[in-house]
Amino acid sequence: MGAAHTAQERAVGIGRADGRTALEGIFLAGGDSEAAGAVVAPPHPLYGGSMDSPVVSEIAYACRAAGLASLRFNWRGVGASAGAVSGEPDEADEDYSAATRYLEETLPGALVAAGYSFGAAAALRAAGRHPRVRRLLLVAPPRALLDEAALRSFGGPVLLVAGEYDALAPAAELEALAAGLPKAQLRTVPEADHFFVSGLGLLGRAVEEWI
Repeated sequence: MGAAHTAQERAVGIGRADGRTALEGIFLAGGDSEAAGAVVAPPHPLYGGSMDSPVVSEIAYACRAAGLASLRFNWRGVGASAGAVSGEPDEADEDYSAATRYLEETLPGALVAAGYSFGAAAALRAAGRHPRVRRLLLVAPPRALLDEAALRSFGGPVLLVAGEYDALAPAAELEALAAGLPKAQLRTVPEADHFFVSGLGLLGRAVEEWI
């Protein structure tokens, strides 16, 4: 992480609507005069998914480079987030909505709903509940987890990012999905798998260029 990123980051607590659970987050300031921002969700909490994921951090840094603020967060029970770890979609939706409300209260502009893997599916569901979400950024989303009806009904631009060798979110499946969506595009990262051990920088550039 560069010094410029560090200087602009701050740890935040995100309150959930039930008043019992606070989530751990990192807010990274942007430079856009319209004060737009992105919520960036991590992968599945039962498989080690956290906001410390290099992919999640890379998405946040790409947003910063493109002028957007971002908020990445830990699911309940992960890191310093209160509660019990859960992979249930409804509980993930509550956590994602809490993070989205935090940005809605912090920034006046439009929002991007973003996520990686399991987090991408949560981002898609959140887009239908938050009118200020105008764009979707879905990195390595397993197609089986996606609500395709919700994706087709979303009116804004969509970026799908896949690794060339991703066995969990195959690029061919996502390419077929993007082909049926007038405002969607797919970026395939060469030689990358689901974890982007290779190609992390290319992922960041793809996100920055799209934003």
